[in-house]
Amino acid sequence: MVEEEVIPVEEVAGPVPVLKWDQGLFEQIVRGFQFSAEEDAHYLQHGQTAADAPLGYITLFVDLFIDGNFRLPATQFIASILHFCGFHISQLSPMGMVRIRHFEFIFRS
Repeated sequence: MVEEEVIPVEEVAGPVPVLKWDQGLFEQIVRGFQFSAEEDAHYLQHGQTAADAPLGYITLFVDLFIDGNFRLPATQFIASILHFCGFHISQLSPMGMVRIRHFEFIFRS
């Protein structure tokens, strides 16, 4: 198990705290959730925040995968629900993803 790095309060980039985990944990998540090369996942550079995603990229938090049971590639069902509700995937909380996945499981059964 990887312990989170503690970052002093002074080390803040704007109003959002700096990322509190390391490259090793990121790589473990990419391998564990079997991200493909097409997904082109990137670890933020020192001092960057989730709001600093380059053009064409979005920020997805690890909690969405772990707590929300989100997987890539996403199903068309999830995309349709998000489109219908007017949400972008990056706006969804882990609990929101749990509800969408639960709805999908019930719908398919």
